[in-house]
Amino acid sequence: MAEEILINFTPMETRVAVIENGMPQEIYVERAKRRGIVGNIYKGKVVRVLPGMQAAFVDIGLERAAFIHVDEVVDQNQAPESRGNLSISQVLREGQSLLVQVTKDPIGTKGARLTTHLSIPSRYLVLMPGSSHIGVSQRIEDQEERERLRTLIQKLTTGDDQDAPEHGFILRTVAEQVSESELGADIQFLIRLWDSIQGRIAKAVAPAAVYEDLPLNMRALRDMAHAGVERIRIDSRETFQKATEFSHSLVPEIEAKLEYYPGERPIFDLFNVEEEIQKALGRKVELKSGGYLIFDQTEAMTTVDVNTGAFVGHRNLEETIFKTNLEAATAIGRQLRLRNLGGIIIIDFIDMEDVDHQRQVLRTLERVLEKDYAKCKVTGVSELGLVEMTRKRTRESLEQVLCEPCQQCEGRGSIRTPETVCYEIFREILRQHRAYDTDSYLVLANQRVVDYLLDDASDHVAELEVFIGKTIRFQVEPMYNPEHFDVVLR
Repeated sequence: MAEEILINFTPMETRVAVIENGMPQEIYVERAKRRGIVGNIYKGKVVRVLPGMQAAFVDIGLERAAFIHVDEVVDQNQAPESRGNLSISQVLREGQSLLVQVTKDPIGTKGARLTTHLSIPSRYLVLMPGSSHIGVSQRIEDQEERERLRTLIQKLTTGDDQDAPEHGFILRTVAEQVSESELGADIQFLIRLWDSIQGRIAKAVAPAAVYEDLPLNMRALRDMAHAGVERIRIDSRETFQKATEFSHSLVPEIEAKLEYYPGERPIFDLFNVEEEIQKALGRKVELKSGGYLIFDQTEAMTTVDVNTGAFVGHRNLEETIFKTNLEAATAIGRQLRLRNLGGIIIIDFIDMEDVDHQRQVLRTLERVLEKDYAKCKVTGVSELGLVEMTRKRTRESLEQVLCEPCQQCEGRGSIRTPETVCYEIFREILRQHRAYDTDSYLVLANQRVVDYLLDDASDHVAELEVFIGKTIRFQVEPMYNPEHFDVVLR
């Protein structure tokens, strides 16, 4: 499977696209103003204990207090029955300092989710401070390789000493077939990192951050650049140089795959990534057969409705339904990754009478989900043709990152934010600058977008004017909706 990674960097935001066989499969966006905090470690302060919910709220310095359940506080090595009988009031008290790690970003009205079971990832390993557990990723299926890796870690962490190791480790999927020296270097890196974190913990006064995970462009190199990736293209020279330094010290096997992309055509125009982002923000997904999917994302769950549309088949209704559902299963697996949808997902396949057809559709869906980095669990097809599944959610979906509730429809839908439209305007100006010779540009846009360009983004506008050597003026068009704009050559 041909796979590559595109990294689009600007001072305002970083975007990463994973391409498989010429098609975007995953898209990540991280903005400098509000980076995700999953993986960050904080010295927090317990502000409220809720015995009825067996949980507590912890102040980690964010706008909203974060949430931690008793299962994420109690030692997981305890017997399940003893954990079940333990109250949150027995392990936490108000005003107590607590070392916690974020497992889920704040999403909607919900605060961040926390755990006290810390884990720090590197290229091949995940360090679990204070634990003695040695684990191997379930995606490494070869039993001999699993045993080899487990034996290597035990040797590297205990040597001739038969005592339990000081820290636990989990071997990541990319650790398959790596050498003893590579694992040893990873272990030393993680131990040095943990020692430095402990130093910050000792000096910190709650609430305070003591460790922040890598930015998106570096996480992409650490977590996404597996052996099957043919190349990694980066459109910023400075980011490319940082990536080269980072890979040289931490992931040397991907250094040769890094490429600086200086092309005049924007990097996300390759493989139609920009077009796929626009489609992923819509409810409707067209299928090649003429059928279509409808995605509805709510705070509680996401529903997917499968429809035959214009596809009428060539033989009978059952054949039409079966083929539409098969195509839909493949498309749904890709869309879940592309949109980064998580939590409970209900898929309403078209009713199928043939039990064998139901099994084949379900197998197709499960096979597509095997490629997903996020953990997925799928149930069988119900009598109503519904499939219930869950997909692990840690960060906001693509829509939640790029859009906001529409003020005009009182939250029943969503539109792109002025910030998002602003960046689209910048990209359109750069496209026209490369294609046409003109003296200046006039941007026609909604009042909120123009206000954002003249206020929050004024520094970036000035930088863009210097870069293209042209003047950019703005004009409010009251009839334009917040997503509509025009760039006029003057």
